[in-house]
Amino acid sequence: MNQVNSTEWFEDYAEGTDDIQIDEYDITSTPNDFNVITINSFIESGAVKIPGFQRNFVWDIGRSSKLIESLILGLPVPQLFLYEKSRNSFLVIDGQQRLMSIYYFIKKKFPKKEKRVELRGIFDKEGKIPDEILHDEDYFEPFNLRLPERLPNHPNKFKGLNYATLKDYKSQFDLRPIRNIIIKQTKPKEDDGDDSSMYEVFNRLNTGGINLRPQEIRTSMYHSEFYTMLYRINGLQDFRRFLPSPEPDLHMKDIEILLRGYAMLIDSNNYAPSMVKFLNKFSNKCTKNTAEQNQYLEHLFNSFLLACSKLETDAFQNKKNKRFNIALYEAIFTAICAPFFENRKEVDTIIQADRIRSLESDQQFIEASLEGTTRTSNVTTRISRAKQIIWNA
Repeated sequence: MNQVNSTEWFEDYAEGTDDIQIDEYDITSTPNDFNVITINSFIESGAVKIPGFQRNFVWDIGRSSKLIESLILGLPVPQLFLYEKSRNSFLVIDGQQRLMSIYYFIKKKFPKKEKRVELRGIFDKEGKIPDEILHDEDYFEPFNLRLPERLPNHPNKFKGLNYATLKDYKSQFDLRPIRNIIIKQTKPKEDDGDDSSMYEVFNRLNTGGINLRPQEIRTSMYHSEFYTMLYRINGLQDFRRFLPSPEPDLHMKDIEILLRGYAMLIDSNNYAPSMVKFLNKFSNKCTKNTAEQNQYLEHLFNSFLLACSKLETDAFQNKKNKRFNIALYEAIFTAICAPFFENRKEVDTIIQADRIRSLESDQQFIEASLEGTTRTSNVTTRISRAKQIIWNA
């Protein structure tokens, strides 16, 4: 399934307004030299995780072979950046390609290009590649070092070797240190529920050439069964018919639409700028959801879609530019679901299109959507007006 870029269809009132002040936090960065075999054990144990927003493994076997050769010979290799989320739990900020090259070399298997997206999904789910997949020739070829000859008649002594056939060089490879920069937030404490600096560290220090958006980072930081549920409902045709694009968004803006709706429904009374921090805290809170809570939230959303069954596909779009209007959507979603959410019931009404048009043309709602849109007073006004117009008009 192809993914699309949302910049052409998503009208985000908070876009570009939520820069985090990095001086609000106390962040430390500490250099450590872990040897190759220790780094591999960290990956195997799940202590080191690669965030989902990072691209799939893209190096070819020649480039990975050069890295392995450099490690065997003791040549300098770029340092790794890891974020210490908690004790013995690290997220890779920069260094995914190097880490996975090491991992695959030790496994003696190199992933086939056409299988890498699928393998990434398996790795994310399992924390490793199961043995039955590793030994499946549909997924992997042997990882024998593919290195160029430096001079005619002077073969590269490592060419064609694998991890098992390195012989005397195996110890050199295993014990070769790699510099790791460990970044950690020391204030506020993680127990305070505020780890927004982690978002900013990923945003500023990732050097992979990827233009990261807030939701891409957030999805990796707070991945949970709640987010699995968001992915699931994001694929529902009854939801996607309201979006100008039928395909999942490249930068996960559609996931953010769903997240904002739930965040405003559940925690709007606690809203305070910035929007980034608000959604980060809400996402962090939802990592503790029980299976029953997530199941109810999914059923609630399905019942909301039934309530929208009479609406046209452009119901939540700005009629002038045809972009999806997040302010309108989150206000409608909150207004419709609130009375049912309070009693842990499902929506049992039908939304009338004229109520949405009345809200769109309401002067108070318009003013609260034009300037200072992320201010607490304007967020409160939009939701309040939506509740009044939807239920009392």
